[in-house]
Amino acid sequence: MRMGIIGGGKIGALRAASVKNADEHELVAVLDMSLDIAKAAAAGTNAITTTDLTEFLKTEPDLVFISTPPHTHREFAEASFDAGAHVLCEKPLAHTVEDGRAMVAAAKQAGRHLATGFNMRYYPFVKIVREAVDRGMIGNITHVRAFGGHDGLHNFSADWQYKMPLSGGGAMMDVGIHISDLVRYFLGDITQVSGVMSESVWNLEGSEDNSVAVFRNAQGIPALYQATWHEWKGYQNWIEVYGDRGMARGSYAPMRAMVISRDRNGRQSKKSHLFPEIMVREKLKTWQSTALLSFEDELRDVVRLITEGDIGEAADGHDGLSSLEVAQAVRQSTETGETVRLDPLGRME
Repeated sequence: MRMGIIGGGKIGALRAASVKNADEHELVAVLDMSLDIAKAAAAGTNAITTTDLTEFLKTEPDLVFISTPPHTHREFAEASFDAGAHVLCEKPLAHTVEDGRAMVAAAKQAGRHLATGFNMRYYPFVKIVREAVDRGMIGNITHVRAFGGHDGLHNFSADWQYKMPLSGGGAMMDVGIHISDLVRYFLGDITQVSGVMSESVWNLEGSEDNSVAVFRNAQGIPALYQATWHEWKGYQNWIEVYGDRGMARGSYAPMRAMVISRDRNGRQSKKSHLFPEIMVREKLKTWQSTALLSFEDELRDVVRLITEGDIGEAADGHDGLSSLEVAQAVRQSTETGETVRLDPLGRME
């Protein structure tokens, strides 16, 4: 499969590396505003490097990765669909719900696949929780608790990553976007949202530094959610899924997981997963080594979606759109004090 990268920076370079590590695919083009950045991402391949979108699309990529700031995603996605390519777009899918809906509509109009880069689904801590749920180890799900946070603006390398309107919002569009996706990953469509956002720490209008919410799915199963930019202990993500016979918890960083289950006689078992090999590897090669492995897994599923119609664990355009709608709903609920209802999206055809 012929593949192209739009945006060759830190994440785009990792996407390029995931293609290079897959012998069956070819990196044909890298587009970036900086030709030097594009050349660095394409190093070791015969890919053309360019600053011009038309020249990029003339290489006729089958799959385009979009790794640019979110306010540019719609333009690049629509152009890629018009050129006959499928798209894997980084999170958040767009900086507004309107742009996200337009991207989904463009994919459907073109008869092409749109995937959203929720690569955290492929992290080992999530896989442990997924297996526990799928195997019935914790019984029927009763509720979910989810958290994503870090300690503030010094974690960002550019203003567009946290300032409105380019960012599309604050903590929920940043570290929290993966977490709202994980809630949907385990509960299905989120159809009711009640929450409160605040901008009282970093005082950025439209960019919430804390968001606390309750989500419910169509069956009424709740999730307790928090996304924050003042987790003073530093970067953390975790997901806890509770059932009537146990619970499964996964967290990062560091990577950890735990499953507690009870048999029908009430006997309890507990298994912990500490992943020391990941801790050592990240100490030597940074967090990017873990992200790259998840990108490689995600790429395999997206290719299978395109070639066989089987999405595996990959997130589609509806997953990306749902996370945008949820963030908007929490803001709306903050303003009105009322529960916001969302239409279920299901899987993207």
